[in-house]
Amino acid sequence: MVGVLTSSKSALRHVGKSAPRVDALSKVTGEELYPGDLSRPGMLHLKILFAGRPHVRITRLDASRALRVAGVVAVLTAEDVAANEYGYVTADQPVLCGDVARFEGDQIAVIVAETERAAARGRDLIEVCYEDLPALFDPREAMKPGAVQIHPDRDSNILEYMPIRKGDIEEGFAQADVIVSAHYYLPVQEHAFLQPEAGLAYLDGDQVVVETAGQWAHHDRRQIAHALGLPEERVRVIYRAIGGAFGGREDISVQIVLALAALKTGRPVKIVWSREESIRGHCKRHQMFISSRWGATREGKLTAAEVEVVADAGAYAYTSTLVYRQTALTCTGVYDIPHVKVDAYAVYTNNIPAGAMRGFGSPQGIFAAELQIGKLAEALGMDPITIRERNLLRGEASLSVGTPLPAGIHLDRLLTECAEAAGWTRSGGAWQNQERSQPGSRTQKKGFGLAIGFKNVGFSFGFADESTATVELHGKANIEQAIVRYSGAEMGQGMLTVLLQMASEALELPAEKIRLINADTDLSPEASSASASRLTLMGGNAVCGACQAALEAWRRDDRPAIASFTYRAPATTAFDPQTGHCFPNYSYSPIAQAVELQVDTETGELSIPKVITVVDVGKAINPRLIRGQVEGAVVQGLGYAVMEDLISEHGVTLTPNLSTYLIPTCMDVPRESVTIILEEPEPIGPWGARGLGEAPLIAIAPAIAAALRDASGVWFDSLPLTPAVIFERLGRERTK
Repeated sequence: MVGVLTSSKSALRHVGKSAPRVDALSKVTGEELYPGDLSRPGMLHLKILFAGRPHVRITRLDASRALRVAGVVAVLTAEDVAANEYGYVTADQPVLCGDVARFEGDQIAVIVAETERAAARGRDLIEVCYEDLPALFDPREAMKPGAVQIHPDRDSNILEYMPIRKGDIEEGFAQADVIVSAHYYLPVQEHAFLQPEAGLAYLDGDQVVVETAGQWAHHDRRQIAHALGLPEERVRVIYRAIGGAFGGREDISVQIVLALAALKTGRPVKIVWSREESIRGHCKRHQMFISSRWGATREGKLTAAEVEVVADAGAYAYTSTLVYRQTALTCTGVYDIPHVKVDAYAVYTNNIPAGAMRGFGSPQGIFAAELQIGKLAEALGMDPITIRERNLLRGEASLSVGTPLPAGIHLDRLLTECAEAAGWTRSGGAWQNQERSQPGSRTQKKGFGLAIGFKNVGFSFGFADESTATVELHGKANIEQAIVRYSGAEMGQGMLTVLLQMASEALELPAEKIRLINADTDLSPEASSASASRLTLMGGNAVCGACQAALEAWRRDDRPAIASFTYRAPATTAFDPQTGHCFPNYSYSPIAQAVELQVDTETGELSIPKVITVVDVGKAINPRLIRGQVEGAVVQGLGYAVMEDLISEHGVTLTPNLSTYLIPTCMDVPRESVTIILEEPEPIGPWGARGLGEAPLIAIAPAIAAALRDASGVWFDSLPLTPAVIFERLGRERTK
């Protein structure tokens, strides 16, 4: 079924209210269990032997000494895995490596023991002989002809290539009065979620049950069943409380080996990764190299954009084929550019695999696009707001892929609201910032920067997007209880609270009469992934549709009244392999952000006292949750921009913990984070709502870079903007 279901009432009682989180009390009191809290009688403990090297052939593995350790029950290797492959999109990674390991976090063997200590001791006594193989760490080198093949069954290390062609690029540059070119570097980013990977697996009859944390329970079940050679009905996945995810739990980490160990031993098995294991073992935000050349007329109208994107996929595909496409789309920004040429590549290396992370390719693309538009404004002597206004996508103006934005996106209002909130005012047809008074110190410089972008909502590029919910109504004359079953993962983003509010509105029931059953593959239907900022729109439509169908059954005197509803989003299309032409996304979450920044030009130290975020959510289901999402994303984006630096040398991580890989603390949070919520209704959203969880991260870095340029007079084209980087660059500029 397809459709958008909303309440028929004119006055909303539940939607639009800042209801408290449904899981707040249980988490504050400790009643809510995270995977690391779980235990069962007779439980064993599991440890994993990681490769520790970037590219090796395994020539010998001897577990005899490990098996002699008191308490060690089993050592499992590749020979114990029925179908030794898995992957979110492409099954190109072994569960346990029996031949070749391709990055330091590849798993070689699992040790199951009565205690964690015994398991760790057994792991350390496994003897493995390796033959080092040539390794590649720069995707630009890996994509060259003749490079060592990381996956020998492929023709090259290029995982996927996406060209985009619109208009005539040579004609576009011929029309330009000014052209700017730059090379941008966007680094790896670690998710740093609070709960490391953990879980518990056990047998329940002929089923293997895995209790863990993830983002798509039913897809986890499919991958576990495939790897272990089981029918899906013999695998059950239950998500416990999820201590953050940010995309990093889309891919399998411990789920398959836990299920394998439970099957082989017949006993419950638990694992909790250390922080070091987590940082070395799970995917990261994509490292990207973006070369960009843009042209514009002297009036500030864009004529052409030529961009090359090289995304480092790491050792395995994970979600790279999905992520880099969004970068290819967003590297030309939110602008109407008549002539476009983009060449985008996702490339295998021997680095830690890259996967989904909040923003999903858009932060990298928007960074390059927003710095390019800022540099053009400067070259033309134009203010940064006016040039954006003159080029924003409107109406039927097409994206680089040849199709317009879906209805409901109003970038001009977003830009104006953000600029005015940040102190810009119109004067004589241009914009000026009235907050530019400099502080008294000779070395302390103040700057202001603004950036604008969008993030796709929902699955893209022809991937069908649907979500199912089931609603049960119990009672006699009146509805006494409603049960809502939905498998979307609650990762801390507040999804359960929002769904409860929408169900309350649709059923005209108070929240206390509604029970949610969530993320259990035996008890709740397929919802698809908690990703792509999709659950408010997709889950809301599914739940509202199920509520309406259940109410119709109730009116027919069905007791209990039970109904399921599958919401199918409007179709997107795959990119044309020659031109990239497609309808890539059915909805977007637009964002504009501005920052006030101070830099000490003598030391390179930055402070960011104020951030303004303007986000168009379509309809604010829960305004307080929106502000929480925005403030969290701002801090995470700030970390990406100015602080976080995952250092690797020859494929080995040198910053494997949170004392060396630094993330923002409360001392680094802006003193003032202003959130402005706009509500331009999303045509296909429940009550006009669209998702927003990722968008408030994507424009922070380019806004900071623009503010740093404003303060220091220097453009910085790579991240992170650490004091050392700023100090060194400003020093070089002074000596020119």
